Amino acid sequence: MPAIIKRRRSELGISQAELGDKAGITARQVARYESGEQQPLLNVAVRIATALEISLEELAGQLNNELDLSGQWWAGWQTTRDGKPHHAVQQVDANHQGRHLNVSAERTAPTSEGGFGWVGEFRLWDNEVLIGWYRGLDGDVTSKGTMYFVIEENGNITGRGRWVGKSFDGPIITGSASLARTPDEAETLLNRLTEEISQ
Repeated sequence: MPAIIKRRRSELGISQAELGDKAGITARQVARYESGEQQPLLNVAVRIATALEISLEELAGQLNNELDLSGQWWAGWQTTRDGKPHHAVQQVDANHQGRHLNVSAERTAPTSEGGFGWVGEFRLWDNEVLIGWYRGLDGDVTSKGTMYFVIEENGNITGRGRWVGKSFDGPIITGSASLARTPDEAETLLNRLTEEISQ
């Protein structure tokens, strides 16, 4: 626990005093917990975990974040273009630290064909689920919304899920989505998801 408190506090860029303020304890008490001199009572541990934006299990060292989702991915999107179904596959770059995943994608097709650059943030839950948001970066693109992916490990790590958001085709639309390490795998997974939902 001492190492987890110190590491997570450093990841968030907050001081011992700031963590103490958020958790309702003194900076000196935080220093005692980080040095291993004392262990927090359960009610204090809950407040510390909340302030550090991690679960109580993570604070106690019970969860193993073995997954490293950093690097290059391919995202598949079931969208619409002029009211007709359309599939798009786009390269995305991910930076994974702890339970947080920051994602960015450059525009690979003209805006008129549905392409746009975007950024997003996810939180990884129990090495199983990514929940997050995205927003378009191009000035003429109003797309923004939420994303949900179930992470699967079957030889390769992939993600399958849904997105819900605002786009050119409406204020609330949705579609299937996929994450994979290659464009072909992302497209194959997206096709499978689309077929499952249409049955």
